[in-house]
Amino acid sequence: MFSPVALYVVGIMSGAISVVVFGSLVRSGIPGLFRWITANVLIVAALIALALDDTSPAPLTIVVASSLFAGAAFLVLQGCRVFFGLRPSRLHEVVAFTMLVIGIVYWTYVSPNEVPRVVLMSSFLAYVRLSVGWITYTRRPRHRPGYSYQFVAVVAALGGLVHVARGLAAAVGWEHHARFLEPTPLTIAFLALGIVTLPCLSIGALMLAYDRMAERMERLAAIDELTGALVRREFMAQAQSQLERANRTHSRFAVAILDIDNFKAVNDSHGHAAGDRALALFASIVAQGIRRGDIFGRLGGEEFAILFPETSRADALILVNSVRLHLATSTLAVPCGEVTCTFSAGVDEYQPGETLANLIARSDAALYSAKAMGRNRVVSAVDIGDEPVGATKDAPKPT
Repeated sequence: MFSPVALYVVGIMSGAISVVVFGSLVRSGIPGLFRWITANVLIVAALIALALDDTSPAPLTIVVASSLFAGAAFLVLQGCRVFFGLRPSRLHEVVAFTMLVIGIVYWTYVSPNEVPRVVLMSSFLAYVRLSVGWITYTRRPRHRPGYSYQFVAVVAALGGLVHVARGLAAAVGWEHHARFLEPTPLTIAFLALGIVTLPCLSIGALMLAYDRMAERMERLAAIDELTGALVRREFMAQAQSQLERANRTHSRFAVAILDIDNFKAVNDSHGHAAGDRALALFASIVAQGIRRGDIFGRLGGEEFAILFPETSRADALILVNSVRLHLATSTLAVPCGEVTCTFSAGVDEYQPGETLANLIARSDAALYSAKAMGRNRVVSAVDIGDEPVGATKDAPKPT
């Protein structure tokens, strides 16, 4: 008769490979990864214990292996929750896990009965798998490719249905045996399906981990680490997309080019660390002052840009000037005292049919006019030569 030991060996090898692969990602700091690694270690330990006892495991082996399987499932669920930024577990789950272990001990030593053990274990494992599937499906990030999340959701749901079927089969008497995992055809089928879904779920978890790392890499490539603004390449790409959208929908947008006044003097007088802090302060004030949907980028050094979708030149000028006033009243503590930072800016609105380079060139020209007029002011491209809107003569000058 077929022995389940062969299936145990398959499960052991799969779990060991998963531990090794997951272990290679430990330094990535993926949330939930350590719990997934520990879960696979527990699964391997449980399968080794069962394989050593062959087809007649001792009561202690049954209790230990079953508890390890339940603990591994619980850790998988916790890891899934942590991965998606949720609390690891809930009180009713801890209570259910505790009652499951107590039930396993009771129906192994006090009142030996395989059926309630199978029903309890299958119910708990079904809950875990279905919960993993539901969390993965509902919490999947909409901005990421959906394949890996859909794969995990489907595999987890199918695994949960296998455990539901096994619990029902034991409850109604279809799966009837007198000893633990008696190798009947139905038992072997359920055991095989349960073990086969383990590597599939591990593969799915790896796919999620790699997707998270890919997202981090994409963010590092698109976001300036110091200021949190888009890097020049990403800003220009999004600005070009906005231009194409404006041509299709006949919508409007404006662009502002900002440059921190006398930034070199801050670096020369107080050091590059103070300069970095000044950049971070400037970026944080800009990020607070712009609206959701506005695009903020760093063009290079102390020069930045903001794209205002669905916004006229006049409205964009008001928004930028508000940010300027906020920054002009903020101070940065340095070892020798305080530094007040200001910026100059040029603003213009997109004209249908023109290129992005032309729009930025006009805004940049307005910026240079703001600098020539004494800095710490916002100038609209059409206002060059006139009194710049939003200019203040008594605003604090940079130290």
